[in-house]
Amino acid sequence: MALYALGDKEPQIDPEAFVHPDAVIIGDVVIGPESTVWPCAVMRGDDGGIVVGARSSIQDGSIIHCLSNAATVIGDDCTIGHNVHMEGCVIGNKALIGSGSIVLPFADIGEEAIVGANAVVTQGLVVPARAMALGIPAKIREDSVTPGTTMLNADMYRERGHYYRQNLRRID
Repeated sequence: MALYALGDKEPQIDPEAFVHPDAVIIGDVVIGPESTVWPCAVMRGDDGGIVVGARSSIQDGSIIHCLSNAATVIGDDCTIGHNVHMEGCVIGNKALIGSGSIVLPFADIGEEAIVGANAVVTQGLVVPARAMALGIPAKIREDSVTPGTTMLNADMYRERGHYYRQNLRRID
């Protein structure tokens, strides 16, 4: 993995996390236990910092950034899909952010909420717990997520991280 300090800011990665060798982690980034960061993901904590809780996954090609006045905080058991872009937002525990979506600054995604694939969550939008945010710009469907729905992805990526930590090897 490409780890970079930025001045006195250094990434802090729990020893139980899996970060793919082709991921890039810069500056003020904290990654919790059993979380996974997949190929070509970039986490750039140059101002407000980035915090990823336990057992969350940041999937291939996602870009996680922060603002000077807003950290990006991702809770526990979250799934951040492939090619997601987010910055300066808060993602509640067990939330699922669908592939290709964009979550703009000051957005707040509630616990067990789902942001649909390719949705654009506009600046400052609050997505309540167990709601869906779908479309461009995202529209909210309240109380549309059954409790526990998002854990299938979270559990799968946590287990996949364990497998990769034990079995990934470069062969070229």
